[in-house]
Amino acid sequence: MSEQIQVVGAAILDSLEHPARLLVARRTAPEQFAGLWEFPGGKVEAGEECEAALHRELGEELGVRVRLGAELHAEAPDGWRLNERASMRVWPAEITDGEPHPLEDHDELRWMDLADVQAVLGLPWIPADFPIVQALLDSLSTQVANARTS
Repeated sequence: MSEQIQVVGAAILDSLEHPARLLVARRTAPEQFAGLWEFPGGKVEAGEECEAALHRELGEELGVRVRLGAELHAEAPDGWRLNERASMRVWPAEITDGEPHPLEDHDELRWMDLADVQAVLGLPWIPADFPIVQALLDSLSTQVANARTS
């Protein structure tokens, strides 16, 4: 049996404390995912910590440095199941240095208004990412509701 592939992704927000926008990235490859939207990130290399891999991937793919928030909760410890061989762990993140550009694997980046949930959910997401998007939006709506009551 082949070893499980660990993937990491970032839900890049304009602010971790008061998020209003989400940065999404459109894939160029492989062919079955070209034109679909995703969280930027990538595979964790052997011996690499997940958070370090995410920082590395965001530098390579977007040319940015970020501050990570608390990991988005998934049912399994290795994250959200992408397929029979891979799982993805996702962290909210805020850009601390650089201006994001589609340097690798993407042909377009887009800031989405989190208040327009239908627009965010209406993007053609990579199918395995869609439940993660829904969980992120639920998490952020809970965060906003808690902030209003405190």
